[in-house]
Amino acid sequence: MDINQRDSFGSKFGVIAAAAGSAIGLGNIWRFPYILGENGGGAFLLVYLLFVVGIGIPVMLSEFTIGRSAQRNAVGSFIKLAPGKPWYLVGVMGVGAAFMILAFYTVVAGWTLEYVYQSVINGFHGKTQLEIGQMFDHFRETSRPVIWFAIFMLMTLGIVIAGVKNGIEKYTKILMPILLLILIIISIRSITLPGSSQGLKFLFYPDFSKITPKVILEALGQAFFSLSIGMGTLITYGSYIQKKEDLMNTAVSVTMADTLIAVLAGVAIFPAVFAFGIPPAAEEGLVYKTLPVIFQQMPGGYLFSLLFFVLLAVAAVTSTISVLEVIVAYFSEELNMSRKAATWLGTISVGVLGIFASYSGKVFDVLNFTSANILLPVGGLFIVLFIGWYFGRKRTFAEISNEGVLKARLFNVYLFLVRFIAPIAIALVFLNGIGLIKF
Repeated sequence: MDINQRDSFGSKFGVIAAAAGSAIGLGNIWRFPYILGENGGGAFLLVYLLFVVGIGIPVMLSEFTIGRSAQRNAVGSFIKLAPGKPWYLVGVMGVGAAFMILAFYTVVAGWTLEYVYQSVINGFHGKTQLEIGQMFDHFRETSRPVIWFAIFMLMTLGIVIAGVKNGIEKYTKILMPILLLILIIISIRSITLPGSSQGLKFLFYPDFSKITPKVILEALGQAFFSLSIGMGTLITYGSYIQKKEDLMNTAVSVTMADTLIAVLAGVAIFPAVFAFGIPPAAEEGLVYKTLPVIFQQMPGGYLFSLLFFVLLAVAAVTSTISVLEVIVAYFSEELNMSRKAATWLGTISVGVLGIFASYSGKVFDVLNFTSANILLPVGGLFIVLFIGWYFGRKRTFAEISNEGVLKARLFNVYLFLVRFIAPIAIALVFLNGIGLIKF
């Protein structure tokens, strides 16, 4: 494929919508609230925000820099920028992680469609919390998760196959405002419930006695994973960003959008949780086993249940398209395939792996653990080492400053964080993930 014929994002809003859509997913709305609930609420939120700014933005900016500088996919970028060197293996890890993540993540995304369906037919009405929990467990034992998984993969394929500008950018510019609107509506409803103030206090009032080494590591890990760092997505999307765009501004904007959605998800969930006397640390079942109970007790609960699970589905699809794009860009550029063939091959190969993940909890867990705890942090570590110590100050500054057009005032701070702080922080995430650090 001729590099000069590569597709690209057509507008600044398109870049932010697509990159934010990649970062904003089930991790923000499904995982973030229960992790926050388990780790003391406001204290965790404060530490999380510090890590997002100090670690998340620099690593995201590094990925954008690699992608835009090379104008290639996750593997091709390292081949072009470091010819003859083994740095391309970082890109290979990213593509491998994309296969694994898309396989198990789309299984979870399929669950959201089941809950949209249950909301439409009012399937939660009159059921106790125990019965709703049993509904979820029984559903996972049937063939329906595979059907929803296949539907979700086809939805993802339909967007990606249309291209970067006419597919990914076009749909994320529609889906992201919808996601934000739904979340704002649910948040307003949640904070108007009697007794909701305790939920807001839990979320925003930091109890510093709750800040332990375990909470710090959890916050660091959540900041790292919530921004789609280390899997090649941001390198791939960075390669579609036009040279005139401000990369640093884009990274900050995407991070702010991601953080806003995560915090709004907390506002949507915790006031309602406290209003109905539900323990905030409800683990993974918070969304699928607990919230349906709350919705059916809430005035207007039918509508808000439907809106919430549509919200989850929208958040999931903006992420799945970005992960599939990593695979498609690799196939089309490195294997010289047409975009259509690359998209179908990526979808089918992930589909086979996803069917195994859907039927086998063990396969699901292996894919989850390997990608989240090994490939992503190791990939992220080598990305910052590449920018900080191999790519060099001169080339990095030239890309971030648009060849000197932009002042890039915080460049020295960024380079210090990338060279010295981010590697240590990511190494801690990795060591914690594989169990070598425990508190």
